[in-house]
Amino acid sequence: MTGEARDPAGETGPLDGVTVLDASRVLAGPFCAMQLGDLGADVVKVERPDGGDQTRGWTPPSYGDSTEAAYYLSVNRNKRSVALNLATEEGRAVFRDLADTADVVLHNFRVGKMAEWGLDYPTLAARNPGLVYAHITGYGEWGPHRHRSAYDLAIQAEGGMMSITGTPDGEPVRVGVAITDLATGYYTTQGILAALFERELGDGEGQKLDVSLLDAAAALNTYAALFYFATDDPPGRSGSKIPNIVPYQAFPTTDGHAVVAVPSEHLWPGFCAALGREELVDDERFATNDDRVRNRATLEPMLEAETREYTAAALVETMRDHDVPATPIHDMAAVYDHEQIRARGMRERVDHPTAGEVEMPGSPMHMSRTPASVRDPPPLLGEHTDAVLRETGYDEERIAALRDADVVA
Repeated sequence: MTGEARDPAGETGPLDGVTVLDASRVLAGPFCAMQLGDLGADVVKVERPDGGDQTRGWTPPSYGDSTEAAYYLSVNRNKRSVALNLATEEGRAVFRDLADTADVVLHNFRVGKMAEWGLDYPTLAARNPGLVYAHITGYGEWGPHRHRSAYDLAIQAEGGMMSITGTPDGEPVRVGVAITDLATGYYTTQGILAALFERELGDGEGQKLDVSLLDAAAALNTYAALFYFATDDPPGRSGSKIPNIVPYQAFPTTDGHAVVAVPSEHLWPGFCAALGREELVDDERFATNDDRVRNRATLEPMLEAETREYTAAALVETMRDHDVPATPIHDMAAVYDHEQIRARGMRERVDHPTAGEVEMPGSPMHMSRTPASVRDPPPLLGEHTDAVLRETGYDEERIAALRDADVVA
């Protein structure tokens, strides 16, 4: 809680003692809040009483024999759910009370909605000056497109991702997960942590964070953007290849493809030896990576003719025997049966009250003293309403009155 001394005893992670009031829905915000929960924060997820976060209804698939949407379960662990009707003034008053003792408020309502409700940053910060207030939108809080709504697919297109994803002669395709939503969640998490750190180093005052999907997409373009800035020629789709490294791609085999990566010069001789083509090392057309990039149209067919003689497994094995990075292309089943994934705790299980044992990816943030963890299952809608309101100072009579008025559920 804001302003309270932090007791390290019994910590569940480095953010133990931090309270997050999360009014976001779908993916970017919930993914951000889940990361904060994994790191030990008490995340209170505020949802509409009539169905909650809309991803609760995004089925199929459901998990096991339950009606719980796998999509919802994927990004809502380590949270408590409060069903609160923000369309009512009584519900908004409850939200203000919850925000009074929160360290972080997170939401992704359209620009202007929280001000209309009296839940904007100036209003809440006047009551709780230490509050860190994070707002996720499609296009940001200022600029000519600030009022447009957005979804990941549209932002992947508008933000350039689809122009560089797919094969050169194929149609534009989206990245297999909602990458701009997830990146926005990462950037928001990073911004929240930085704001909390600055608050502790400074005078205890919080601040507002404005993160948009389009900004995140533009930032993710990184070297693709610099290729354009450097050449004034926008890069296009190149499949598994990369414009400035050869060989670095998926190679065809007798039973599919395998990925081989030669991103540094010292790997090139080993790669040639693995294919039994040692003479390529001395071929001046391919002497350096710059040469190989310039002559890729000549080199790649030669290499592909060799790799087609191998199974994917055999190609990977011979490359690894020569210390060249190589891997098969795994589907989800292979990923989560991977011995390294299992050894690192990246296949977790948690008991859910209706879905039973739910498996999910673990946290990649491995910390030596205050580790992140998967502790609690994604909550049922309104599962913690009464408990959270009691902690906020509401007595049973007031909670019952709010429930009777359909303000909470």
